Amino acid sequence: MTARIVIIGGGQAGGWAAKTLRDEGYDGEICVVAEEEWDFYERPPLSKAALLEADASLPRLFSEEMQQGLNLKWYRPLRAEQIDSTAKTVRLSNGEHLAWDKLLIATGGRARLPNQDWAKHPQVYTLRHWQDAQRLKARLASSKSLAIVGGGWIGLEIAASARKSGVAVTLFEQQPALCLRSVSSEVSLALRQLHSDQGVDIRCGCGALELEDNGGQPVIHCDGKRETFEAIVVGIGVDLNLELACGAGLTLEQGIVVDAQGRTSSPDIFAAGDVAQHHRYGLCIQSWAFAQNQAVATAKAMLDDAAPGYEEVPWLWSDQYDRNIQILGIPQAQSRTIVRKDPQGMLFFSLNADGRLNQLVAFNDARTVKLAKRWMAAGRDLSDVPLADPTFSLMSLR
Repeated sequence: MTARIVIIGGGQAGGWAAKTLRDEGYDGEICVVAEEEWDFYERPPLSKAALLEADASLPRLFSEEMQQGLNLKWYRPLRAEQIDSTAKTVRLSNGEHLAWDKLLIATGGRARLPNQDWAKHPQVYTLRHWQDAQRLKARLASSKSLAIVGGGWIGLEIAASARKSGVAVTLFEQQPALCLRSVSSEVSLALRQLHSDQGVDIRCGCGALELEDNGGQPVIHCDGKRETFEAIVVGIGVDLNLELACGAGLTLEQGIVVDAQGRTSSPDIFAAGDVAQHHRYGLCIQSWAFAQNQAVATAKAMLDDAAPGYEEVPWLWSDQYDRNIQILGIPQAQSRTIVRKDPQGMLFFSLNADGRLNQLVAFNDARTVKLAKRWMAAGRDLSDVPLADPTFSLMSLR
C-alpha cells in the first residue's frame, strides 16, 4: 500500500478519485493540489441552475460531512508547476516540493478564446468555473442583448438559460451547423430548430469574427457587418491543461495517452477526466460521465493492478429548455442516420454499413438510451429494424 497519493486537480475527476480511494480502503495520505479555493463541485449546473436560480449554491460533489470524512490534505489555491517523475515530486507555485508514491493528473482544461483581445474586454465572458457563473449571472440580470460565440453544447445551454431569463440572444458559429463535430447533420438541424423556435438568432458559417469596442460595449465584426451587444459569452471549447504532463515527458496525443486503467507512459503516474485520452476511441471525452466513471476506475487501478479498466461507451447529456438530450456513442464517417419522431420526443439512430449502432441521440427518451447500450455491447444488427416507425415497439428488441 502506498504511503501518499497526490491528486493534481480539484474538479470532478479529482473528487471521485479521492472518494474512490477511501471507499476502497486506502488509509494513506491523499493530497489534493487545486487552483480554486472551493471543495470539489460539478460543472454541468454552471450553465443552467447556477445562472437561473436566484439562490443557487455551489453544486458540490459531496456533502460537508462526506467531504470531511475523506480526510484530505489540501494545497489551495496553488498550482502544480513541475512533475519530476524520477524523484517523484511535484513543485508547487509556492515553491514547495510535494513527494508522492503515486500521482493522478486531473488538471482539466481552461476556456478557449479567439485571442488575447477577447480576454481583455470586460464584457467578454467564459463559463468554466463557479466564479465565471456568478459573474455571468450578474451580467444577464442587467442585460437585454447577448452574443454567444460557439454553437457547441455549452453555447447552446447558455443560450437556453439566457432566453429563459428574457435576454435576446444572437449565436455565432463558424461551422456550417451546430455541434457539427459530435452529432449527425440531422441532429444539428433539430438543435437549430429548437433554438430558433425559442427566438435565438443563429448565424452558422459566419467566418472569422473580430472583436471591437464601442464605448465599453463589445462589437462583433463578421462578414462586413458590425453589431454591438451588451455582453458576449465565448463557448468555443477548452484548451487542455497538458503542460505538466508534457514537462514530465508523458506520451501525449490529443490528451494524455492512458490505458484502460488510466495509467500513463510512466508507471506510477495516472490521468483522469478531460485530459485523459479515451484508450479505445483516441479522443478526450469531455463529459460528466467520463470525468466521474473513468476517474473511479483509475483510482481502483492505483490500488490494484488487477482492477478492471474503463470500457464504457462515451455518453453525455444536455438540458435545453424542456428537452433532456442524451448522446450515446461517437458518430462514424459514412454513417446513415434514421430519425424517429415519438410523441414524447425524437430519436436519431446513426448506423454503420453493417447495421451496428454507433450513436444514439435521444430527446426526452432516457429509456431508449439504456436499450441502445445493450445493442452496442451486443453488436446488434439493426439494418432491417423499422426504427423510424413510431408504432414499432423498441422494447421488443430487448
